[in-house]
Amino acid sequence: MSSLFERPPGGAVGEAIPHESAEAHVTGHALYTDDLGVRLQNLLHAWPLQAPHAHARVTRLNVAPALAVPGVVRVLTEGDVPGVNDAGVKHDEPLFPTEVMFYGHAVCWVLGESTEAARQGADAVEVEYEPLPALVTVQEAIEAESFQGSRPTLRRGNVEEGFGQAAHVFEGEFGFGGQEHFYLETNAALAQVDESGQVFVQSSTQHPTETQEIVAHVLGRPSHSVTVQCLRMGGGFGGKEMQPHGFAAIAALGATLTGRPVRLRLNRTQDMTMTGKRHPFFTHWKVGFDGDGRVTALQATLYSDGGWSLDLSEPVMARALCHIDNAYFLPHVEVHGRICKTNKTSQTAFRGFGGPQGMLVIEDILGRCAPLLGLEAHELRARNLYQPGQSTPYGQPVRHAERMHEVWTTLLGSAEFERRHAEVQAFNASHAHTKRGLAITPVKFGISFNFTAYNQAGALVHVYKDGSVLINHGGTEMGQGLHTKMLQVAATALGVPLACVRLAPTRTDKVPNTSATAASSGADLNGGAIKDACEQIKARLTEVAAGRFGVYVHPGDVRFENGLVFPLGHPERGIPFRELVHDAYHARTQLWAAGYYRTPGLHWDREAMQGEPFKYFSYGAAVCEAEVDGFTGAYRLRRADLLHDVGDSLSPLIDIGQVEGGFIQGAGWLTLEELRWDTSQGPHRGRLATQAASTYKLPSFSELPEVFNVALLERATESGVVYGSKAVGEPPLMLAISVREALRQAAAAFGPGGRATELPSPATPEAVYWALNAARQATARTEVAAD
Repeated sequence: MSSLFERPPGGAVGEAIPHESAEAHVTGHALYTDDLGVRLQNLLHAWPLQAPHAHARVTRLNVAPALAVPGVVRVLTEGDVPGVNDAGVKHDEPLFPTEVMFYGHAVCWVLGESTEAARQGADAVEVEYEPLPALVTVQEAIEAESFQGSRPTLRRGNVEEGFGQAAHVFEGEFGFGGQEHFYLETNAALAQVDESGQVFVQSSTQHPTETQEIVAHVLGRPSHSVTVQCLRMGGGFGGKEMQPHGFAAIAALGATLTGRPVRLRLNRTQDMTMTGKRHPFFTHWKVGFDGDGRVTALQATLYSDGGWSLDLSEPVMARALCHIDNAYFLPHVEVHGRICKTNKTSQTAFRGFGGPQGMLVIEDILGRCAPLLGLEAHELRARNLYQPGQSTPYGQPVRHAERMHEVWTTLLGSAEFERRHAEVQAFNASHAHTKRGLAITPVKFGISFNFTAYNQAGALVHVYKDGSVLINHGGTEMGQGLHTKMLQVAATALGVPLACVRLAPTRTDKVPNTSATAASSGADLNGGAIKDACEQIKARLTEVAAGRFGVYVHPGDVRFENGLVFPLGHPERGIPFRELVHDAYHARTQLWAAGYYRTPGLHWDREAMQGEPFKYFSYGAAVCEAEVDGFTGAYRLRRADLLHDVGDSLSPLIDIGQVEGGFIQGAGWLTLEELRWDTSQGPHRGRLATQAASTYKLPSFSELPEVFNVALLERATESGVVYGSKAVGEPPLMLAISVREALRQAAAAFGPGGRATELPSPATPEAVYWALNAARQATARTEVAAD
């Protein structure tokens, strides 16, 4: 394989082209899983019966009344499962539970000739429950010592020694909420069985292989008898990495039992009440600073709300611990992780996968402590940035730490930070009831799965006799542009125009044993596999071409560019790619290849929390300016400047869109999106109150910064990654921490200096109001004391 990161001249990578399905998206021609069912005859529809208790034992289940409802064909229960009654990889998620573990847990599924018939059938099922005590909040779980999974600890140095070196020591607590994925397409699956008994499942899943494995073990079959395909998803954000498996298994079970295709699509309320969210966290912390404001020690315990089962809570916690340093050197560290078990939906992967939670803790600490140290927040952050040669608390060298400094200083200049900082101070001095805040925050995000085995990918590339190319890879498309980038990689590797390449849907019978499209690794892994397959084919074609040119040409001197193949330095002797392929076929040359890529250099000890789990770090920074109304706490984002490191971009238009979208989604998590659960002791305890767009506020055009500047770092080649690029999916979300820090600065401006401003998360207008009101009260107390 040639150098992974070097780019040939004139390739398709680096071109700013639209998303490969953009036109189909906006015209409505793009098909999603639920669209495929209308093409099938005798289609059945699945509907869940959801329990009205956060925790209860099912004491009686009578499905006979449902079967009497016109249009109801079958009711699926535990007795129908021929294999394993479990939808998870940890064997702690019964597909049909006898003990309800969260409000809205499905106890059975009804199959009907129509959605309405299935719904009426579910209403007719007779079920009785024995209510049991339920834990709904993290604090309740901590008090009850209700924990699950591993209890990792991240250590470096000796924190007591570090606190002994500190000139200032502070302690505090911080809790922050989760986040609903709110993908436009809810969870959906469509299953059918062919004449040989093979089960074919179309699923809106980020992890087709794991969906295949769960369906197979529920049906009691080997994996080769189940094929899972993902055409595309209408958004995923991590919510479709683990959660779709059970829904696909229900559809497949129904199809095998009835012999008819089964469609399962959750409506919005069902999706919000049955599926997991971003993990809420709560932490106790203690931090020490020396006289210059540099951190000497950090001691903390992170508690995550894992919900009723483990799902991905363990690796989410591990990544949170690995990112509690963000971009800062912490010489002495001791951070414990605990996963709380509560009677709520099983919380799961969400864009950033624990990284945002870990980073938010250290950023909140610095934002709170800066005024206590007599420093501006941006100065405190700058003093603690990693320097070249330093390593993370888990022992990984921070390669290219100087790039973080380049991002920081470049952005300070392009955002005119110093000038605007002075303007904000002048504005605040002259406006009593409106204040502004200006903040800059960095991002250092590790790229790779922190489960090392997942860092591999496969691809299948076919070159046909007419020179056209078909590629298939193990990654899934959820709107993020992965397929677009893979088309560009294949076209570049083979030296053909982009129009010559087509991409087939992701299927487990084409590329097996795939990893989830997650951890921002889709382009790195699948791009490496596609390039490998293309270069195998190109090596065979090179031999044919070398003979075709008449006089001897060394195979290493054959070039493939813009659909032509020619000897080095002699493009005038070039022959069309399709002509060479035609000749190669007649010379009995293999024109397809299976590619493979595994990320090199990774090693990780999960018990010791030490090693090098990441291939590289993505860097970025954001400057945000916010204005707050002192009467209501309402605010607006006046300007945001983002600079992000994506290496040498594979597709700049896609990457800019990912940075913009990630930032806005992060701002939603930190300022708007508030999950509310009924914590009363009443009959609806544990019920999700924010279960629709009417009660769960999402960011929209009105939340966009009035001035929004987004740029990619230039001259940023990343060696060892496909065509010198870097991941872009998750890291930009954490740039939104600057929004929250700007709101903190604005709220603090209503009070005297030198005090910590505590700001809840999400920082809703109500939360901002209470923060600025506390600042006002501090001013009043200061004035009274002065009198």
